Amino acid sequence: MKILLKPLFISFLILGISSGSFAQDTLPRITVKSFGNKVIVSWRTTYGARITAINIQRSGDSVKNFTSIGSVLEPNNRENGFVDSKAPAQNMFYRVFVAFAGGSYTFSKSYRPVIDTGSTGDEMPDVPPAHQYVPEEPSGFVASKYIYTGKDDNVIIDLPDAGNSKYSIKFFDDNDKAVFEINKVTEPYLIIEKVNFLRSGWFYFKLYENGIIKERHDFYIPKEGKHGIPPDEIKKRFR
Repeated sequence: MKILLKPLFISFLILGISSGSFAQDTLPRITVKSFGNKVIVSWRTTYGARITAINIQRSGDSVKNFTSIGSVLEPNNRENGFVDSKAPAQNMFYRVFVAFAGGSYTFSKSYRPVIDTGSTGDEMPDVPPAHQYVPEEPSGFVASKYIYTGKDDNVIIDLPDAGNSKYSIKFFDDNDKAVFEINKVTEPYLIIEKVNFLRSGWFYFKLYENGIIKERHDFYIPKEGKHGIPPDEIKKRFR
């Protein structure tokens, strides 16, 4: 997908996700079980290296208002899963979003947890470690849950209700100079290649919902070959 950016008018390298049909159960089906006060979302996959990301989403409704609560570190593992230990209620619905190389994606159906009658709640199956959104750096920096850098340092836009609300985003560098803007976000999950920001360093965004600013937040683009935010950069930024 190419989007005309303002004010730079450069070709925007963005990986848009478009619908596709393809799932314990095998993707796109998932297994959701309750173990005491925890919920285990698990699945198997035969997609192999085609998967680029798997996000776990939760909602009080079976068809809308889903919010991303985490992602798996190794989405291509043949058996995978996620532990939700902070569910606000026991009757929540769960689904997973699966992104593929080339830009296609699929959602699983939504499921409520089934109580595992063979468990006391103290013993749970082994589940690979998961990456929770809104990661907190050691020095106190907390990333936005809507727009943040992924493990490959590209910028991820995660707006599950993008189809129901009018979102727009403006990106700025550390000198308050506008870098580019997205006038209308229509997809729930987008990845912006870090090369669009032209250099490393601190940037910030302004996220608008229906013309009203929803969030202003910082993010960091590391130098080529580096990953994450250097501790000294966080200290300088938030001292």
